Amino acid sequence: MATSGRDRRIDNIEFNVADISRSKAFYGSAFDWTFTDYGPTYSEFSDGRLTGGFTTGEAVRQGGPLVIVYADDLAETQLRIEAAGATITRPVFAFPGGRRFHFLDPDGYELAVWSAQ
Repeated sequence: MATSGRDRRIDNIEFNVADISRSKAFYGSAFDWTFTDYGPTYSEFSDGRLTGGFTTGEAVRQGGPLVIVYADDLAETQLRIEAAGATITRPVFAFPGGRRFHFLDPDGYELAVWSAQ
């Protein structure tokens, strides 16, 4: 049962970047985004409506940022995604604040689903 009001909605967009300071300078200057740092490998950005993050924790990825969807029930959502035909590319793993997994949609786009639970 959904309880958060954000179940199965885009919640975050994550950019794998080579240099967080450079990315913050660019997006701050170009779009007036604001930032909250969470250690040396992650900085959250806000455009005033949507939040996302810059991370150096993984390699810069071809194909753009990682779209992250929130789910109240991570396991149930993974079953739904697999039943719809997605391929799980990264099994559930923990990170500060929750757990998530990654998958490929039918066209090969990688997305992630996370939950605070």
